[in-house]
Amino acid sequence: MDIRANDPKRKSWVDVPSGSDFPIQNLPFGIFSAANNEKRIGVALGEKVIDLAGLSQLGYLTDLNVEHSVFLSDQLNGLIQLGKSTTRALRNRISDLFAADNNELKGNAEHVKAVLHNQSDIKLHMPIQVGDYTDFYSSKEHATNVGTMFRDPDNALLPNWLHIPVGYHGRASSIVASGTPIHRPKGQQKPKEDEPPVFGPCKLLDFELEMAFVTYPGKEMGDSISTSEAEDHIFGMCLFNDWSARDIQKWEYVPLGPFLAKNFASSISPWIVTLDALEPFKVQGPEQDPKPLPYLNYEGNKSYDIALEVGILPENSEETVVCNSNFKYMYWNMAQQLAHHTVNGCNIKAGDMLASGTISGPTKDSFGSMLELSWKGTQPLTLKDGSERKFIQDGDTVIMRGHAEKNGVKIGFGEVSTKVLPTK
Repeated sequence: MDIRANDPKRKSWVDVPSGSDFPIQNLPFGIFSAANNEKRIGVALGEKVIDLAGLSQLGYLTDLNVEHSVFLSDQLNGLIQLGKSTTRALRNRISDLFAADNNELKGNAEHVKAVLHNQSDIKLHMPIQVGDYTDFYSSKEHATNVGTMFRDPDNALLPNWLHIPVGYHGRASSIVASGTPIHRPKGQQKPKEDEPPVFGPCKLLDFELEMAFVTYPGKEMGDSISTSEAEDHIFGMCLFNDWSARDIQKWEYVPLGPFLAKNFASSISPWIVTLDALEPFKVQGPEQDPKPLPYLNYEGNKSYDIALEVGILPENSEETVVCNSNFKYMYWNMAQQLAHHTVNGCNIKAGDMLASGTISGPTKDSFGSMLELSWKGTQPLTLKDGSERKFIQDGDTVIMRGHAEKNGVKIGFGEVSTKVLPTK
């Protein structure tokens, strides 16, 4: 099926401000509520939100054979369950309806009023009921930096790292949408090697700049998804802040890996940008040496050129951008991650979320965590208000943004913004 919604020449009869994250070539999906309505599925277009339940009720989506109740859901899982051909057809239909040369909807002012809301007037919600969540560790620069800091700089990468996309199964219940504040976690730490552990609030709270992808239904348990099939099982992507308590993690992670240091919160952007919308931004990924085993080999470009940034906003102050990175730096791409995740027969469900791991680039300003930016606290960052940061303080808001841009078309993700509150 063609993806005509990606046509770079297409314009909308809805006003889209210059530089908007949400031109007609994007059309990301999310869950919103307006003043007089329950939660339902919406699509972002410029500064508007398109009410898909309203479009369905008025008969504009009849040919798609999607039950009206799907659009009235408080999560996207039911829509995602219908598969890629359905969501692609839906996105194409929305694009057609809002194209500048289409009068089908534009010519009915009453219908337009019923289905378009100002983003400033609505509330966005958690878009997915996350069934299972997996976190990878797929940035070579990040893994090298961490290995250099905590182990042997000459052997920063563990022996398996260049052979498999390392990952672990994380906590789904504590993934929250942008705008949801989090409390500083507490737990055991061991600040002095020659003394017993202590208990208290985390002192080394950190962000991790990541992206996550959301899956369509997979195969039956026991079957595997190949790298060539992977994109058919990926619905879309969002920004992902995988909060980390570095001091808790250092004490607990041997031998089973992160636990309380990671399960207290992860934050996501509320709009899910479809993989279809990102198709024009595919690029060649980093050279992989040694060559991976056959099941991890792939053809074509599987990486995506998505510019990313992180800002820190202290209370009663202004934001300082502390990181500029790019998703294209990832050593292991999404197709390889999904192929590896399922090679043992693990089944994937609609609405599962798989995160990239911290996205660090080759230069210091592209490091995707405070651990790296401050080099384990030895090189504090100075913010615009003159204050210093080794790690994140109470009252700080961490803001992540991302977009892809090519041939005059910008596909953005909005932002994920999270304020840190004191420990309960």
